[in-house]
Amino acid sequence: MAIALMRYKRNKILSDPTSPELNYLKPVPGHTRTLTTKDVAEETEALGGMSAEDVDHVMKSFVRSLRKVLTRGDKVKINGLGTFYTTFSCEGAEEEKDCTVRNIKRVHIRFAVDNTLRLVNDSTATTRGAANNVEFYIKSDVSAAAGGNGNNGNDNGGGDDPIVDPGF
Repeated sequence: MAIALMRYKRNKILSDPTSPELNYLKPVPGHTRTLTTKDVAEETEALGGMSAEDVDHVMKSFVRSLRKVLTRGDKVKINGLGTFYTTFSCEGAEEEKDCTVRNIKRVHIRFAVDNTLRLVNDSTATTRGAANNVEFYIKSDVSAAAGGNGNNGNDNGGGDDPIVDPGF
């Protein structure tokens, strides 16, 4: 399945209204879903030998354990996925005695993706159709679709392979 994108224009330098306007791509709003652990459990049940209830229970236990480990300041590396770790934002103080834990304003949970999971744009990949390749297509706007550009409303950027509309 491919990810729907749309073109939009914005200034090259956002804070400078006199900078040139360029075209950029972004995901089409409303075309992505947020899956819950229950949804992922049901999908895992269809792929594997565990029931959705078992998968859901394991995922909830994993989240509790992850939270516990991260609050201790440790990192969690999940093979094939990546590493979760914590960072924080701290205001500086001129005097050493004024530099306390009260200066910490925000705590963040960060994620560093594992190299085996890094995703690649399929249209620029050396090996098309590989497991970590992501297909994109540009969802045409109403005016382009009405013009009949001959590619069923999809623009594949002039590449040789047609990109199929997943029917969103």
